Amino acid sequence: MRTWQVERRKRTRHLIELGGLVVKAGIVELTKDDRAIIYGAMLWIAAKLQSDEGGNARDLWIAKGKLAFAAECNKDQKGQPDSGGPRAAADAKLSL
Repeated sequence: MRTWQVERRKRTRHLIELGGLVVKAGIVELTKDDRAIIYGAMLWIAAKLQSDEGGNARDLWIAKGKLAFAAECNKDQKGQPDSGGPRAAADAKLSL
C-alpha cells in the first residue's frame, strides 16, 4: 500500500473516532442531528479554549472526559445495565 493511502486511512479512522465521540456524548440526539447547532457548539468550545478561561475549561473537560471513560469502562467490565451512561456518571461527579 502506498504511503498516501496509509495516511488517508489513518486520517479517516481519526475522523470516524471523533464523530463517534460526538454520538457517544449524546450530542447528535440532543440536537436532533442539527449540523448548525453542533458546529456552533464546537466553535464556542474553540473560542472558550482560546480565551483567558481556556486553561480552566480544558482542565474541567479533561476531568469530565476521564470520568466518563472510566465509568464506561467499569460498566463494561461489570456487565451492568446502563444507568444513564458515562455522561451521567461524569455529571454526577463534576458540575459545570
